[in-house]
Amino acid sequence: MRYIRRFKNLSMKDVPSVGGKNAALGEMIAQLSTKGIRVPLGFAVTADAYWYFLSYNKIFESMKTAMARLTDKNDLVVLREVGKEIRTLIENGEMPEDLAQEIIKAYHELSQDYNQENVDVAVRSSATAEDLPEASFAGQQDTFLNIKGTKNLLEACKKSMASLFTNRAIIYREEKGFDHFKVALSVGVQKMIRSDLASAGVIFTLDTETGFKDIVMINSAFGLGEVVVKGKVNPDEFRVFKPTLKEGFRPIIKKHLGDKPIKLIYAEDPYHEVTEVTTGNKEYNNFSLTDDEIIELAQASVIIEDHYSEKKGGWLPMDIEWAKDGIDKKLYILQARPETVHAPQEKSNFLLRFSFKNVTQDELKAKLLVQGQSIGESIATGVARVAQNINDLTIFDKGDILITTMTDPDWVPIMKKAAAIITDRGGRTSHAAIVSRELGIPAVVGTDRATSKISEEQKITVDCSRGTTGYVYDGQYEIEKEKIDIAQLPQLQTNIFVNIADPDRAIPISFLPVDGVGLARIEFIISNQIKIHPMVAVKPEAIEDEVILKEVAIISRAYPNARTFFIDTLAQGIGSIAAAFYPRPVIVRLSDFKTNEYRNLIGGKYFEPKEENPMLGLRGASRYYNELYEPAFALECEALKKVRNQMGFTNVFIMIPFIRTVHEAKKVIDIIAKNGLKRHENELQLYMMCEIPSNVIIIDEFAKLFDGISIGSNDLTQMTLAVDRDSDLLAPLFDERDEAVKQIMKLAVEGAKRNNIRSGICGQAPSDYPEIGDFLIKIGIDSISLNPDSVLPFLMRFKKQN
Repeated sequence: MRYIRRFKNLSMKDVPSVGGKNAALGEMIAQLSTKGIRVPLGFAVTADAYWYFLSYNKIFESMKTAMARLTDKNDLVVLREVGKEIRTLIENGEMPEDLAQEIIKAYHELSQDYNQENVDVAVRSSATAEDLPEASFAGQQDTFLNIKGTKNLLEACKKSMASLFTNRAIIYREEKGFDHFKVALSVGVQKMIRSDLASAGVIFTLDTETGFKDIVMINSAFGLGEVVVKGKVNPDEFRVFKPTLKEGFRPIIKKHLGDKPIKLIYAEDPYHEVTEVTTGNKEYNNFSLTDDEIIELAQASVIIEDHYSEKKGGWLPMDIEWAKDGIDKKLYILQARPETVHAPQEKSNFLLRFSFKNVTQDELKAKLLVQGQSIGESIATGVARVAQNINDLTIFDKGDILITTMTDPDWVPIMKKAAAIITDRGGRTSHAAIVSRELGIPAVVGTDRATSKISEEQKITVDCSRGTTGYVYDGQYEIEKEKIDIAQLPQLQTNIFVNIADPDRAIPISFLPVDGVGLARIEFIISNQIKIHPMVAVKPEAIEDEVILKEVAIISRAYPNARTFFIDTLAQGIGSIAAAFYPRPVIVRLSDFKTNEYRNLIGGKYFEPKEENPMLGLRGASRYYNELYEPAFALECEALKKVRNQMGFTNVFIMIPFIRTVHEAKKVIDIIAKNGLKRHENELQLYMMCEIPSNVIIIDEFAKLFDGISIGSNDLTQMTLAVDRDSDLLAPLFDERDEAVKQIMKLAVEGAKRNNIRSGICGQAPSDYPEIGDFLIKIGIDSISLNPDSVLPFLMRFKKQN
């Protein structure tokens, strides 16, 4: 056949004839089927067929005449008129008989392949200048789903050709400098996967915000994948770590339950192919993929990325669409194309940091309007323009901030003028998220209520500089932008580590010039992501309050029980930090809440005693063997065991806080070992917090049990000076620079050296007082762990000294 190419006969060499999407499908069928990659069969109607169609209908000159009227690409009125006129010309054209017969024949052959009379197909575009790393916006052309029968197929093919002149595609070519009449369109006809009976979504083989290359990011929702691609739902998000996945581990480091109120399914109405329906309670409250399916998709993604990277001769991250068939229960790859934001970029030695000037975080918190998922890593201010649909916008000036329910490709001309974008719906792979990355502007997506909380012409600030959560504040604030050359920072003999609490900030923090994590606090994961008291997961029958029980059920609803929820969520949080810094060491401190802090967790009042002085009460090591908490401590151990043994993060070490006696240390080490975490087994190192004078006085005894110590300067200062660090009345006396504190720190470092174990500090002191860091370096400490915002200023001091 002259104008038809079966997918199985295509490769990337055929891009000029069938476009990037269709060529990639053929490449995967031919090269990757033996490696377990399933791609639905189909065929391509070639670019030559497009030119033949235009010539046969004698509309080429009319199209050129129409395009000549668009003298200003920013004139949206003329753009809409021209686009509609050209699309109508194509859609009203007659399909040449010989071309129609070739399409029909190929369709019948595809139907026979699947033993169906009229197989259900998706009709997609594959432009010959599309999906190149330097040239691709999301969703320029249209897709038509659940097309059955030859008449409907021929109409869909014409509509697909016409969609080469959607408003967004016209603007895109104008921006890229492509000649509108030298770009052709190949039509892809592919067997539909019955994901309307299961789930579907998209995959990126990198972290889409930072370009971190060791992550596979999967977005998923029930039903056909268009609801994910178009941002109609906030999808489930799963993250898998590639290096240990390749070693045979199961490193699912994040599982986020999305808000999925609707799904797209096949329509029973003969006049419509697909329809939106409300998601049932069971689907709404559960993940759309099992752990086995997450791992299978991640493995498939790595195979695809490795294949195309090898062909390119360098790393090529991929943007992949996938679907699960609800009939055969198998996973299929529907499309694969190069990711277009980070793939073309060279690795930079510069860190660009955005921050607020002359305003505190507490002041900003009081002005918070909405929050959602953060796209980009910058801050922008501007005037809000609120619109439910594109026709509602009468004014939109360059530098305004777009607030809408969700975007689709028709919004692109407006988005290009925006300083930032805010949407009610959508996730990290929604249209708004993808386009904002390509435009290099911040976006906050999936806010649920931005269009109702933000007013037209309100002056606002969009903050995407603080990890995966983006914030929108009332008012405009002065912004600072700092560019730091990492290559110019000094290299110290002392290891510089970083303290971290929030797993969502781990990847951007990992780009700092540090040697690892000196203190990973799990309290943040427990209080912000888990929220329930650990003993609630162990002993739910102790809870008498129905309101609390309902709250626990809602929080843990996607898991079989609260126990599994607690272990998995804690493991994922620790795993996210371990992945970001891998293979650099990550020292995880076991929980060190005080009883009053534990009482604030959901259900905490049922398990925590009231203490007069919690700072000196049941905390740290003493909790782990106390009957009030030991069963819950086993959950912490289970999570750490999962991180190391199932996820493969042997770079994770364990640190025990607030150990009062050697006997207590031995007791806790015993319990940890009984829970499957034995020192030096599978490279496990054990550290102790050095924060009580007894730790220093008999350090020779403690050193026999541990691989290193880490000075906790806050508690060590409190215990040395007998000053309650929570007391406002005694605040002037609390000073880590006091000579007594410095001397006890010196004794700790000397004791560690004497016993050939590592010494470090993870307390607040060197972050607040760099001179403490200078003092510790001078006496030979092995490592200093700083707060993230203190790392660069600390290192730059040494640059100035040199």
